[in-house]
Amino acid sequence: MPWGLLIDWAELLVRWTHVIAGIAWIGSSFYFIALDASLKAHPRLDARVKGEAWQVHGGGFYQMQKFTVAPDYLPDELTWFKWEAYSTWIFGFALLVLVYYLHPSVYLIDPAVLNLSPYDAVAGGIASLVAGWLIYDLLCKSWIGQDTRRLALVGFVLLVAVTFGYTHVYSGRGAFIHVGALVGSIMVGNVFFLIIPNQRIVVRDLLAGRVPDPALGNAAKQRSLHNNYLTLPVVFVMLSNHYAFTYATRWSWLVLAAVFIATFLVRHWFNAKHTGARPDWRLWPAAAVPMALAALLTVLGQPRAAAGSGPVSFAEVQHIVGQRCAVCHAARPSFDGISEAPKGILLDTPRRIAALAPQIYQQAVVTRVMPLNNLTGITEQERAQLAQWVNAGAPTQ
Repeated sequence: MPWGLLIDWAELLVRWTHVIAGIAWIGSSFYFIALDASLKAHPRLDARVKGEAWQVHGGGFYQMQKFTVAPDYLPDELTWFKWEAYSTWIFGFALLVLVYYLHPSVYLIDPAVLNLSPYDAVAGGIASLVAGWLIYDLLCKSWIGQDTRRLALVGFVLLVAVTFGYTHVYSGRGAFIHVGALVGSIMVGNVFFLIIPNQRIVVRDLLAGRVPDPALGNAAKQRSLHNNYLTLPVVFVMLSNHYAFTYATRWSWLVLAAVFIATFLVRHWFNAKHTGARPDWRLWPAAAVPMALAALLTVLGQPRAAAGSGPVSFAEVQHIVGQRCAVCHAARPSFDGISEAPKGILLDTPRRIAALAPQIYQQAVVTRVMPLNNLTGITEQERAQLAQWVNAGAPTQ
């Protein structure tokens, strides 16, 4: 079995597991934030109980209570929610290695952006994830983190600045995936370095007969809420890899900034709704504005399509596609490290080239994301020839 196919299988299985773990983590995050917001105080409850919520699901009724600090004793069985987060990050980082770090020249490095060596590109990516968590953690523990709005504003500005930096170091796709990896690392760092350790301290205090410090639970809740708001933009970033128009624009960092704002507003609407208060419906049109701006930026920021100066024969087009595209997009790719045509798109016969003319135009002329990081060295003149051929109706004669 070819090594390339084995790597593809490894990538598929890791991606599948990453998505499954992410669903479990996101689901528990959404659920517990909604549960916490829906708790209602009642005079009949123990004074140490913050509130309770009644729920119905699967034909049964559930009575949920939350203690302000902790109960007097712990049951024999206590469920910890942590491996959903850990496994999401572990398999996500493994996927980052398989797709981007094993072949940095394919997806990560774009010489037109910055001519990095493979070592510098990978080392810089890993270092940025570590530094991002440390800076975020320091912010939360500083005077800035003492005020939620102040922390949100400073954090947003820094996140946009980091996004801008990534887009000026890596390829558009590589930049976006590192934004997602950074935010995901911050989220799992919250669980691993603060939420779970704080919960363990509370458990130890209870077992030792000491009264737990309420600040521990409050800090954990703050970080859990941060994770809740960061979930939606991370999901967008992961999906954006399949939509080149989101990152193939000189305004890609602003596109992500607009998406951040929109998703924060949407998440806030749901979180407010869970409290039982009347939701502010103005948040939806407010969220639509930055999304519309993001769409507009993808249009305005696209590289100008090349324009041809004369008739182009199909033989010329076939030669360009054969040299620049079909080395990967063929039944048997000849490009090193590619074992099968990306997304199953084949451009190795005249019929297939003609049938996919609109896609060729979009990817090679408009967004210019193909060839990936221009690995095959397509020239501006060749892009112009492809544009002229498509604009002429993509003739095959």
